[in-house]
Amino acid sequence: MAIPTYYLLRPLPLGLEGLAELALDLRWSWSHAADKLWERIAPELWSITRNPWLILQMVARSRFEDLAADPDFRKAMNDLVKAHRDAARETAWFQQAYSESKLSVAYFSMEFGLSEALPIYSGGLGILAGDYLKTASDLGIPVIGIGLLYQQGYFRQALDARGSQIEFYPYNDPNQLPVLPVRNPSDEWLRVMLNFPGRRLWLRVWEAKVGRVKLYLLDSNDPMNSPADRGITSELYGGEPELRLQQEIVLGIGGWRTLRALSIELEVCHLNEGHAALAVIERARSFMESSGQPFDIALAATRAGNIFTTHTPVEAGFDRFAPEIISRYLGDYADDAGIGLTDLLALGRQEPANVHEPFNMAYLALRGSGIVNGVSRLHGEVSRRIFQPLFPRWPQCEVPVTNITNGVHMPSWDSAAADKLWSDACGKGRWIGTMDTIMDDLKGIPDEALWNFRMAESKQLIRYVREHLARQLASVGTSVQEINQSRQLLDPDVLIIGFARRFASYKRSNLLLHDRECLVRILSHPTRPVQLIIAGKAHPHDEEGKAMIREWSEFILRPEVYPHVIFLTDYDMALAERLVQGVDLWINTPRRPWEACGTSGMKVLVNGGLNLSERDGWWAEAYRPEVGWAIGDGQEHGDDPGWDAEEAQQLYQVLEQEIIPCFYDRDDNGIPRDWVARMRMSMAELTPQFSTNRMLREYVDRLYLTAAQNYHKRTADGASESVRLCHWRELLETHWQKLHFGRLDVQSGDEYYTVTVTVYLDELDPKAVQVQLYAEPQSNEGSEIYVMEVAEAAGTANSYLYRVRIPALQPVEHYTPRIIPYFDGAAVPLEVRQILWHES
Repeated sequence: MAIPTYYLLRPLPLGLEGLAELALDLRWSWSHAADKLWERIAPELWSITRNPWLILQMVARSRFEDLAADPDFRKAMNDLVKAHRDAARETAWFQQAYSESKLSVAYFSMEFGLSEALPIYSGGLGILAGDYLKTASDLGIPVIGIGLLYQQGYFRQALDARGSQIEFYPYNDPNQLPVLPVRNPSDEWLRVMLNFPGRRLWLRVWEAKVGRVKLYLLDSNDPMNSPADRGITSELYGGEPELRLQQEIVLGIGGWRTLRALSIELEVCHLNEGHAALAVIERARSFMESSGQPFDIALAATRAGNIFTTHTPVEAGFDRFAPEIISRYLGDYADDAGIGLTDLLALGRQEPANVHEPFNMAYLALRGSGIVNGVSRLHGEVSRRIFQPLFPRWPQCEVPVTNITNGVHMPSWDSAAADKLWSDACGKGRWIGTMDTIMDDLKGIPDEALWNFRMAESKQLIRYVREHLARQLASVGTSVQEINQSRQLLDPDVLIIGFARRFASYKRSNLLLHDRECLVRILSHPTRPVQLIIAGKAHPHDEEGKAMIREWSEFILRPEVYPHVIFLTDYDMALAERLVQGVDLWINTPRRPWEACGTSGMKVLVNGGLNLSERDGWWAEAYRPEVGWAIGDGQEHGDDPGWDAEEAQQLYQVLEQEIIPCFYDRDDNGIPRDWVARMRMSMAELTPQFSTNRMLREYVDRLYLTAAQNYHKRTADGASESVRLCHWRELLETHWQKLHFGRLDVQSGDEYYTVTVTVYLDELDPKAVQVQLYAEPQSNEGSEIYVMEVAEAAGTANSYLYRVRIPALQPVEHYTPRIIPYFDGAAVPLEVRQILWHES
């Protein structure tokens, strides 16, 4: 990797140039081979920042000169550089599995959680995006990331003496982040231009290297912009709706223009949430320019290569914008794109003709994509319910939203000890292949080895927590005596529960506090005590979330509670990593079904931690008594306080009667055999299932290759198939209202029904539709759908007899004829929503 010397603050001494290559590849955030190297250069700076690129900027030149003169250091560095280059050249899973594929994917996300050294994330969405890019690198999947480089990012947190959250917004100096400016062939900084009302907006482009993957980040802090516009990319999820729309224009339109400016040809555009939905419009506009086709055909052609992943579990969570603000920022753009403002607004509305309805980015993403997916099995069901109004008269089970359950990048979250345990049992390549043998390999580890591993992890966590808490207390002026006392807190032989998440009402972060005296009794049991480590932020504008943090702060001040509960401030990736590596049990208490997936509990799996969670998100499909514990009845109860009280009691009961005894019941060797058995099953069965290795391979196998194939088909031969598809849709619009059913005849036998129905198609060709016999799903089974064939003309113009013979699996009255559009390769009902049912 060539490092431009103009970007380094000063040249490195001869022989140490490889340090820059290592520092600028974020692969160090999950491949920890170079950790000791950075620690050797600047121990304290490395411990606090975990940012190799910052170390290169800040450490004295004399220190580097000493290291350059040290043959052992140079050898260690050169070995790491060689290993780094060898890893980049290795044939990965994708190249082995799809050696002939030319797949290329652009992954758009508002945030990316790759490392605390690049703080452009706030929570789960960003952590998932970061884990996604890391896994794409491991597996060799040809992905390019598109995001924003925030000048402040998400806020940093502290608590005052009363437990109230204080927010800080430190500046992200790009010179100290592991990114480089992207330069064009003329060696100019690549800048992308957007037209904003009455002005131009210039966007600088940065590149972060994530192993084999490149992440391009857009930044509006260009001196050519006005002071206000320079702040568009200042703060993640900050400001009023106008700023939010500006950010989403930058991500979607600016992101696609960046790819064009870099001459990157792509097949698949993957939208991680609806924030980047405008990319589908810009992609269609670009295709218009290259093909000469009008907008409707361009969108039909390009949407086949677009994938929209929704993470939103409630309809109210989608980004909406008033029509006036859309008109102000996108009116001229829509005209230039050939779609016009009216049609653009229609793409973002449930009722396209309702001029008062806000513009919904998720609706635009759905209507501009060829595939839509949720992020867990349960979230797929919830999403089909949320999007049902866009598909009137279609059964909910046929709303076109599939699901791929999220996972986590295990190498990013396992401890050094966990890495060794897994390597000894399963080999070093366990997370970069198919993981076929992991289950059997791990089941061979002795109980003693697993338990000793967990005890060592607890001790590591306690050392970290004591130091973190001491710094935290010192920052708010706590006395030296209290700080010293904090260094004695926690006991590795006592059960450690982790509870860390964003403080929001639906996550019910205070469910444990419902009966405080009961919780005190559990925590301070004389022979079986419990330790609870809490962390999390509330959004700066979420007063309810902030109040929850204050409640915990007040509770912790109780003398009988203080030794048992610790609140750690400024929850970030570094803190999350230590928590998931060291806790014995992870608790999650969302209000079902508002946790679309949730990935925090997945991160403890690789480290031998167990889960106690609501049956929501991923845990709804993962839970079995052999691998952990659950609360709830698997149903939805809204925000009923009575049900919250019921589940709080379940929480205390499971802790007191099942979890705590399971942890403390030991054999003669001091080993809790039942606990270790759950550890083994959880690690062996759930870790591979809920890894991003599985998730990414599923995206490739099920979605990416399909989308790429459909995109090529739609764009080939001057988009001729897309032209035919649009003509077919026009015919449907013209004639659909005149379609109707005639006589229905059912012949019942002992084992079969023969159903015949007359259908009047106006002037439509029978090949333009499909007549089906439909029965609703029974229990968890899928719908019964039988295609009816044209038996003969019915005798009058454009009327036909359709017939089908089916097994008599349900009463005949459960079956209903229906007509749906049909075009080979069309996504029905995603692209066309007409449906006509026989009225009995």
